[in-house]
Amino acid sequence: MPHKLPRGLYALLDDSVRPALPMSEKARAVIDAGVGVLQLRLEQTVDRLALPLIREVVALAAPRGVLVIVNDRVDLALAGGAHGVHLGADDLPVDVARKLLGPDALIGATTRSLQDIERAQRLGADHVGLGPIFLTSTKVVGQAPLGLERFGQIASRSPLPVVGIAGITLATIGQVASAGAWAAAVAGDLLTADDVVSRARALHRAFSAAR
Repeated sequence: MPHKLPRGLYALLDDSVRPALPMSEKARAVIDAGVGVLQLRLEQTVDRLALPLIREVVALAAPRGVLVIVNDRVDLALAGGAHGVHLGADDLPVDVARKLLGPDALIGATTRSLQDIERAQRLGADHVGLGPIFLTSTKVVGQAPLGLERFGQIASRSPLPVVGIAGITLATIGQVASAGAWAAAVAGDLLTADDVVSRARALHRAFSAAR
């Protein structure tokens, strides 16, 4: 089972974005588009419903070799059979998550600086999310945007693969790739598109062309 983070579009499936579209359908769309990795952000979904949903998405993703990462929740990632977890500053520490999930799990950490990235590496992270790059309405971040120039400066010195995050659209994903991102996490611009499959493919192509 592969656990190396794929390059390109990192599909961020947020249950608060376009809530009328079921999460399983969001997942099916990006899987059909051929993305390599998706993250489930289930902040509006109670645990009793989140667990079977994670298991369903993992089962959908398995035949296509798509990696499934759960946001924040180590327990749900473990119980749901996901490939890993993404951890924010208020979640379990990376080293604790590593002990619980094991050496093969894919663990990402939210970072704002090179110092954060170096600390995440010491604790055992596989990759980091770096941002916010742009303003975003998807999630309250509480940090000023880094901008592309600062993002690129940090990414170029990072010892870990960097996932650019926040406010990325089809118009800007190529710039994020050119700035040094290993992957680009997209939620709003992806999930609010009329055709999620086509938008996912377009985002991935734009990233790959600029890389």
